[in-house]
Amino acid sequence: MPETRDDARLEHRVQEELRVAAPSGRLACTQALELARRLGVEAKVVGEAADRLGIRIVACQLGCFR
Repeated sequence: MPETRDDARLEHRVQEELRVAAPSGRLACTQALELARRLGVEAKVVGEAADRLGIRIVACQLGCFR
């Protein structure tokens, strides 16, 4: 969970981007990694936000998202 106001804003932005990128509730691993890169966050941040939103990361060959 976010600890500071900036953390909360970043969390909100990550969640908004995930909602747009995964309207079906599923997001390819490559898309999740690209989202993390674009937002300047670790893949783990995107994965945890996806978990909170009930979005499944699919087609992951690296095992980054479980």
